[in-house]
Amino acid sequence: MLEIKNLRKSFGGKPALRDLSFSIGKGEIHGLLGHNGAGKSTTLGIILGMVMADSGEVTIDGISVSSHRSQALRKVGAIFEAPAFYDYLSGWENLRILMGYSGGFDAAAAQKTVEEVGLTQRIHSKVRTYSHGMRQRLALAQALLPEPDLLLLDEPTDGLDPEGIKWFREFILNLRDSRGMTVLFNSHLLAEVELMCDRVTILRQGELVFEGAIDGLREETDRFTADLDCWEKAMPVILSNGGNMAAPGIIQIPHGSDPSILLSALVQAGIKLRSFSPVRRSLEDVYMELLEGKKM
Repeated sequence: MLEIKNLRKSFGGKPALRDLSFSIGKGEIHGLLGHNGAGKSTTLGIILGMVMADSGEVTIDGISVSSHRSQALRKVGAIFEAPAFYDYLSGWENLRILMGYSGGFDAAAAQKTVEEVGLTQRIHSKVRTYSHGMRQRLALAQALLPEPDLLLLDEPTDGLDPEGIKWFREFILNLRDSRGMTVLFNSHLLAEVELMCDRVTILRQGELVFEGAIDGLREETDRFTADLDCWEKAMPVILSNGGNMAAPGIIQIPHGSDPSILLSALVQAGIKLRSFSPVRRSLEDVYMELLEGKKM
């Protein structure tokens, strides 16, 4: 659905993107991660034709953004940077005006979308009376009105409360499941990315450091925190069963191994186990390792 090939972009002689390439399949929710200045917003700006790349190519469903911008973006919806509205007008009037800029306003379609994003009761109120969460819902309605196949979201949950974040996550997952919509979004909320995304792209200083399924970020070993009565006696048993000590109180075994075999061996050796539970490395752990240049 979206293919990015060898993008390069510099601002004032400082590279923002360095030969960036990645792709997104149809019906996929894809996370774009990176620290401030990593090149995430620059990438979205180039995809939307708002920033001119120094070199490289972006195609949406096979259509070049640089050569045929209007055609390529016809089925694209976006929330890019801070959504701007006419505060002295109602949400409905904003949708009518903003959609008129891009080809016409369909009142029936707008009403349906307003209901979907949960703004029916306040759509005729002035936007200046809206909370941050309501503004984000209005921006989402605007992005969805072209009935896009591809939705681009720039930090869409920034500033939302936990309830708003949960609503947003469930709404985006439903768009993928019910409409087959493709979604690319960047976020600093790594827990949300982990819950929502099929695949991720991670940038560091404009360079690609990882692209692939979230499962591809998992370690090759499984780790468990254990409370044993005698580690000196337990270590030979752990080692003989393919494990080792990853850290104080942490046992590491090959990924996919059955931990019950090790547990049984420990019990048979007369070692008392007070607790034994998995340690799950989060996407945040992986992200920080990549940014620090560590080998996973």
